[in-house]
Amino acid sequence: MIKKILLLAFIAFTSFAMVAQTTVKGTVTDAKTGETLPGANIKIENKAVGTTTDFDGNFVLKVTDNPPFTIEVSVLGYKMEKVEITTSNQKIDVKLTENETSLDEIVVSASRTPERIMESPVTVERMDARAIKNTSAPSFYDGLENLKGVDVNTNSLTFKSVNTRGFATFANTRFMQLVDGMDNSSPALNFAIGNLLGMSELDVNTVELLPGAASALYGANAFNGIMFMTSRSPFDDQGISVSLKGGVTTQEAAGTNEYYDFNIRMAYAFSEKFAAKATLSYLEGTEWFATDERNTRNGKYAAGDRSLNDYDGLNVYGDEVATDLGGAIGRVSRTGYKEQDLMKDYQAKSVKLNTALHYRPFGDDRLELIFNSKFGVGNTIYQGANRYNIRDFYLAQQKLELRGNNFFIRGYVTTEDAGNSYDSRFAAININRRWKSDQDWFTQYAGTYLVTGSHAAARAAADTGRFIPGTASFQEAFDEVTADPNLVTGSKFQDQTKLYHGDVNYNFRDMIDWAEFQVGGSYRRYSLNSNGSIFTDYDGPIDYNEYGVYTQMQKNFLEEDRLKFTASVRYDKAQNFDGNFSPRVSLAYAAGENKNDNFRASFQTGFRNPTTQDQYIGLDAGSAILVGSAPDNLDRYTSSPLNVSTAGQALLGSPTTTLSGRLAYENSFSVSSVQNGAPAASNAPLVKPEKVTAYEVGYRGLVNAGESRITVDVSAYYNSYEDFISGKNVLVPFYGTVGDNGLSLLALQNGDYKAFQTYTNTSADISSYGASIGLNTKVLNGFDLGINYTYAKFDFDQASDPDFEAGFNTPEHKFKLQFGHTNLFENFGFNINARWQNEFLWESTFLDATVDARTVLDAQINYAVPSIKSVFKLGGANLTGQEYFSAPGVGAIGSQYYLSWTINN
Repeated sequence: MIKKILLLAFIAFTSFAMVAQTTVKGTVTDAKTGETLPGANIKIENKAVGTTTDFDGNFVLKVTDNPPFTIEVSVLGYKMEKVEITTSNQKIDVKLTENETSLDEIVVSASRTPERIMESPVTVERMDARAIKNTSAPSFYDGLENLKGVDVNTNSLTFKSVNTRGFATFANTRFMQLVDGMDNSSPALNFAIGNLLGMSELDVNTVELLPGAASALYGANAFNGIMFMTSRSPFDDQGISVSLKGGVTTQEAAGTNEYYDFNIRMAYAFSEKFAAKATLSYLEGTEWFATDERNTRNGKYAAGDRSLNDYDGLNVYGDEVATDLGGAIGRVSRTGYKEQDLMKDYQAKSVKLNTALHYRPFGDDRLELIFNSKFGVGNTIYQGANRYNIRDFYLAQQKLELRGNNFFIRGYVTTEDAGNSYDSRFAAININRRWKSDQDWFTQYAGTYLVTGSHAAARAAADTGRFIPGTASFQEAFDEVTADPNLVTGSKFQDQTKLYHGDVNYNFRDMIDWAEFQVGGSYRRYSLNSNGSIFTDYDGPIDYNEYGVYTQMQKNFLEEDRLKFTASVRYDKAQNFDGNFSPRVSLAYAAGENKNDNFRASFQTGFRNPTTQDQYIGLDAGSAILVGSAPDNLDRYTSSPLNVSTAGQALLGSPTTTLSGRLAYENSFSVSSVQNGAPAASNAPLVKPEKVTAYEVGYRGLVNAGESRITVDVSAYYNSYEDFISGKNVLVPFYGTVGDNGLSLLALQNGDYKAFQTYTNTSADISSYGASIGLNTKVLNGFDLGINYTYAKFDFDQASDPDFEAGFNTPEHKFKLQFGHTNLFENFGFNINARWQNEFLWESTFLDATVDARTVLDAQINYAVPSIKSVFKLGGANLTGQEYFSAPGVGAIGSQYYLSWTINN
């Protein structure tokens, strides 16, 4: 089907002709400089018929419409002009005025209706095609990090996690990413894998980002923020565009490696009623190597190296398998494998295909039917409780949408396949067990030590027969283990989870004139299908659903509609939880002669439903067993056989035992109490939705400073959380009942216990607050200068819940600087971005540690060659070469250099 679409499009590009009745000629120029504007769009109002100016700013428009009609003339960065055409062969000269600031740009996301960003009732950050051209980052997605208040945490070369206002994580379930209205999250993981399977850079029309809670309009999970990526319409943006990008990445551990990024977009309107487009993207490179071999203990760095008997290196796996051999020997861990030995070639890859068919039955935008089909496959690395090699991961989305001026009805399905993905920790553990069982290894270690008194000799004896990386025996074991989905013997994880989603929205603006009313709703159904490798779906898929409805009223008051009042409320209900209401109220006042001083204030609540993993996971991650807390999940999970100490065997009458998921919630010790020497029962109630109450005030406007005009955007917020969701580690004894002051304490003493991670809520009071300011202006006769600062802080009384980790994971201070010129001299531009942030604590199930302060410098120069419709760009990221970590355990981020050639036709 796809081949037929592309073939049809190609034939149309080369052979389609239109019989014209009316001809309009003209020139488009900059009103201030008089320079001609190539690439300006000229189209008939409310129709897809149009053309573009050539490299001299001239155009010829031939249409079948008879005068009179209106044409629209527009180009990025300029105000659109409308011109009335009254006769055929009319010649016109159109002068476009450049937007003085970004405040004239139009956003939709803040209120689900078009409005100037100046008049938005909440904070909005925006990126369009012009900003993408000027970004110094290797891709538009990387460039999001230069926006005010936005954090981008690098999991790997192809997996970047976007976040705002704290509580960052690579599994960022608090932040939603929509691509043409579709949730781009993995159905099983509940978070987006960066832009690995997202949108082609050539097809991006706008990116809008709302920091903070947005549940009142967009439902659960729009909790910490939401990002909207909107693609270009084949009616409005036709032709063939190609981007060729190549370069190198450099890292001390990985060396210098090439990477390639190819994109092509084809779009054509066959008539006023039918248009189609297709985009294809291919990226290939080498991941950042993770080589931190420092010793760890209880989730934190610890002194020592492999010479220690019980060494547990951060990026060394398999050495988590340890036991206490008693006496003079003490606790001993098996010899592990370095991550480089387990990640194959560290290949990063992304392949994306997007096709869309658009049909307008009336020949204009009053009604449009869209069928959109997206496919993506890729390789990346994801760091959660363990480090996962995501290989041949597949995600597909099919959408059918009917939209008009006042409504839309949208339905889509998301399917995924984990492909050949595997857990690197269990790969190492089970490769070790292929050449020698744990019991035999520890027995040989103890026997040799008792004879020699040497730990080195004992380890050498126990390691006899070890598979050495690079040998055929290691490769054979590696291939077998990574293809085996049973974590007792293998490391592959399977997943074919699906998500079904429907949205509807109606705006009553044509029926009610005294205010603008909207109503809408959504429905979602998950079908979890991991064959027991992630979830407890051993007997077949687990299905559950959630739905929501909302309404919004927006009304203007005072003279010239200077005061805008917006109120909305949404009700959401998930299958396993009670329903939640999310209200939002905001005021925006436009002051000043030209309404260029906007003051805003808002109050809203948001909530987050527990994720699929919070509810239904059942996974032994090695260091702990992860068990979701849905009521029907607790008894479905049973652990693999666990080794029991010699003393414990006398009590149980068996060398092994198994544990149910229910025990983690009903018969477990808190970790902190055990560490403090006073073991006590844990408090881990079943998880329920998390809530936030958010307050925000801000100002957005223009300030005159001499001859310069400065765009100022200031905001401050305060969030108060209730029932904050997080994992809590507990210890389940193999025997006894917690609180019996007998057998359960003996189990701890004998080492007969297993760590579990529960999914629960804290009763502690948590709040976060912060502020940001952004200043943008032109200096030195046309140079763009932008400076922004973000402050973020949170309060939490750790003593009130010692076992709870909030995981704020956000620097308190961030400064960002942008300096450039889009046209320093004819066809030449440049841009420089610099970012600084202070050190901060990162908390996760992988490791808790401090992330160092860093300064990062990116830059690019670009040169346009109009005669071949091309733009060349040369740039680099992290030009200082100072490697840094976005979180403990990931690969150090080195430098990236690129050269791109973009052809727009």
